[in-house]
Amino acid sequence: MRRIYLDYQATTPVRPEARAAMEPYWGEHFGNAASLHEAGVRARDALQTAREQMATLIQAPSANDILFTSDGTESANLAVLGAALANQRRGRHLVVSAAEHPAVQQSVDLLERQGFTVSRLGLDAWGRVRPAEIAAALTPETILVAVQMASPDLGTLQPVAEIGRLLTGSSTLFYVDAEAAAGWVPVEVTAMGAHLLSFSPHKFYGPKGVGVLYRHPRARLIPQLVGGAQENGLRSGTENIPAIVGAGVAAELASRELASRQTHVRALQQHLWEGVQKCIPQAQLNGPPPGPDRVPQTVSVSLEFVEGEAVVLACDLQGVAFHSGAACVSKTLKVPPVLRALGMDPGLAAGTVLFSLGVETTVEDLNEALDVVVRVVAKLRAMSPLWDDFQRGVIPSKIAS
Repeated sequence: MRRIYLDYQATTPVRPEARAAMEPYWGEHFGNAASLHEAGVRARDALQTAREQMATLIQAPSANDILFTSDGTESANLAVLGAALANQRRGRHLVVSAAEHPAVQQSVDLLERQGFTVSRLGLDAWGRVRPAEIAAALTPETILVAVQMASPDLGTLQPVAEIGRLLTGSSTLFYVDAEAAAGWVPVEVTAMGAHLLSFSPHKFYGPKGVGVLYRHPRARLIPQLVGGAQENGLRSGTENIPAIVGAGVAAELASRELASRQTHVRALQQHLWEGVQKCIPQAQLNGPPPGPDRVPQTVSVSLEFVEGEAVVLACDLQGVAFHSGAACVSKTLKVPPVLRALGMDPGLAAGTVLFSLGVETTVEDLNEALDVVVRVVAKLRAMSPLWDDFQRGVIPSKIAS
């Protein structure tokens, strides 16, 4: 059976160039970057090269502003918890959007239990936070504003540059979670005024096991892992040199190929949504329409009168892989928090599926996958009493016409 993978938002395969770069660091060049001898120097040089590649990807002023962690969750924890604890003498108020990843939300919840106060801001119909509401929420006690650059579950791009301008000249730190954006759209930390920004290279053809945190020199952090002097004392633990080397190569490739990647996947995104509109009745696109207001690689669709999990499992049996629920955390959350924040009907939210595209995806892949999805949805709806009631006009649709 030919398999079609449409879950690139969850993770991507490692590029051959990245795998080749990693190989020597598992054997021949296995040194610890903390060692003083030649093998340690080689490892430190590899770390520095990767920092430079990451800095180029996000247009950071200096490679020394790049910290390596184990993944995006650790980077988010360090950014939120580290910044809040380091700056609590200035204030204990945080501002976050309702769309944030659980790694951010749960870090904020933890701080709230420790006496910090939090303003959680709602979203507009496309899942965007309103900059005016952020401005209204700021107080002299506000030490951190956290807004993700793009929602992994909707694809919505947030107005991060406008938010950064609001904070210009203030002592409030601005943290941007760029997990769903880095490697697919331009990320410019200085232009957006971000003091902290995180992302994971495994989202753009790098290996798992490494995360990245950009830190502006004025952003004070308290380490969340202690024990050694690695990463300027801000993240103790022996660095994962092979993964970091591969991640650096993936970042270099993303920088070089960004324009062509965008062009390719954005055309596919438009093609897929048009196909869903044409072939599946009672289907709703979540977030903005394909175009400049969303990342190019994702299509979030709510399918009424079916459960997204059932659609995903049935399609997987026929060789088509995509996602239901929240990206990265579907084991514990069937409905993405961002859909709840939009006030979506629970039944419609439960029917949400997420297609995400990669550089390998073709029009033929999408056409074949859509044929499978159409058949599966029709079969599941045929077994649904609610679909039958809707067909007979007994109940209305939750999808606005």
